[in-house]
Amino acid sequence: MGKPINILFVCGAGLGSSFAAQMAAEDVLTKYHIDAKLDHVDISTAASVQPEVIITAQNFQKQFANFDIDTSKTAIIYLKNIVSSQEIEEKLIPVLRERKLI
Repeated sequence: MGKPINILFVCGAGLGSSFAAQMAAEDVLTKYHIDAKLDHVDISTAASVQPEVIITAQNFQKQFANFDIDTSKTAIIYLKNIVSSQEIEEKLIPVLRERKLI
């Protein structure tokens, strides 16, 4: 097992919805026995951090397009329902496999 996967949850203020998404993702990560370092921040902070994965709500897609994020290093996952463990599982697990993080 290598180092934990760094996953960042992002919302407008870095409090409510990103924390709710983080809790939903913890269920998925536990199910797959994935070691991950989870954090949640506001959208302006997200651009300066370089996690392996950013998980955010679909409505922030336009704002993320304005940031200079190297998507070869950081996968950005947009969710319709940020508290849906099922949607997180359906989108996160294939990305982690594709990037050989799990």
